[in-house]
Amino acid sequence: MAKTLYIRTHGCQMNAYDSARMADVLAPLGYRPVDAPEGADMVILNTCHIREKASEKVFSELGRLKGLKRARERAGGIMVLAVAGCVAQAEGEEILARAPYVDIVLGPQSYHRLPELVARACRGAGRVLETEFPAESKFDFLPEAAAPQGVSAFLTVQEGCDKFCTFCVVPYTRGAEFSRPAAQILAEARRMIDLGAREITLLGQNVNAYRGAAPEDGRWGLGTLIRALARLPGLLRVRYTTSHPRDVDDELIAAHAEIEMLMPMLHLPVQSGSDRILAAMNRRHTTAGYLRTIERLRRARPELAFSSDFIVGYPGETERDFEATLALVREVGFAQAFSFKYSPRPGTPAATVEEQVPEPVKAERLQRLQALLDSQQRDFNSNQVDRTLPVLFEKPGRHPGQLVGRSPYLQPVHAMAPETEIGRMVPVLIERAEPNSLAGVRHERAAA
Repeated sequence: MAKTLYIRTHGCQMNAYDSARMADVLAPLGYRPVDAPEGADMVILNTCHIREKASEKVFSELGRLKGLKRARERAGGIMVLAVAGCVAQAEGEEILARAPYVDIVLGPQSYHRLPELVARACRGAGRVLETEFPAESKFDFLPEAAAPQGVSAFLTVQEGCDKFCTFCVVPYTRGAEFSRPAAQILAEARRMIDLGAREITLLGQNVNAYRGAAPEDGRWGLGTLIRALARLPGLLRVRYTTSHPRDVDDELIAAHAEIEMLMPMLHLPVQSGSDRILAAMNRRHTTAGYLRTIERLRRARPELAFSSDFIVGYPGETERDFEATLALVREVGFAQAFSFKYSPRPGTPAATVEEQVPEPVKAERLQRLQALLDSQQRDFNSNQVDRTLPVLFEKPGRHPGQLVGRSPYLQPVHAMAPETEIGRMVPVLIERAEPNSLAGVRHERAAA
């Protein structure tokens, strides 16, 4: 019997990949995805613990879903309500205590067991909590059949983290670093290409820590994996995220120099420009080491652009520490960046530090940092005007006859083009730069 499934995804691209695979796992049970929770037979909140007050936002959303679940029951139906992801992993018992109407709570390593968990919930066997780290890899139990992701697809190759940055919950919610076997990744990539993917973004909490079993003997690093992907017929582009500065090795730098289809946009989080704060964060790199890595990458591929992550107001951060961050930003010049005020995460070492920076100071520093980063992004986008960029068109735009695609630097690009160009790489002359996107015309029209 056909049933409907609504998944609400919060957070990172890895969560987006996980949500797609949850839908794949549930498809043999007859569940088909829908765009709204109203009337759905099953609703899954796939949660993220990174953002501020993440758990409270989950409970607020559960409160709204409670009404839909009760209305469904009054009408004689059933809505299975599940909470997945990192908040579920970290606060599973609390969720069941505060929201007793939730049927299933499962961590990010257990979603391959969803069919069994749904069966238990529907049999009335009580609420289900599944947050242990299983001995087996979930990737060994996922179905080969998968719904198309579109022209641009995500593919998780590595999970977990062994770095234990003092502000981060990932080692506690995703577990230790784990790399999927290369043959398994290549097989999934081939299936994605067969379903229409032309760009694949490799995902991992520390994706460049990838050390997966080789198809024969030994292990591959990320650079070797990218070289193998680049040989797959039909694939036009490869990207990867998120990287750690400590794990940028010679093999990966050589891949940037030699593999044209590896896009020239690298997300390399630094978090702070102060060595004192980096040490307190347990980041395991220095500002000088970060800058040397940037220099080596730029020598290998001069057109390479960078994005990064920054935390402002980490406990004990002084004005001098913050000025060091601004100095690093000016020296590197980022095409894009994500910046946040520090907020404590329960269970992390930084949450217990007494030297918390006052909220008004954090807000003022964040405003200054974002003004600098925004100006760099505007300058980078403006420098694309009058250039012809290869654009991979992904979908129709908001206006009739318009398509939207991505430049090599991940910028959205709008241009008038027929829908037959979706999935193709098309040269586009950039005519206008917006704060977060570009607009242009196909090169053929520009030449005419």
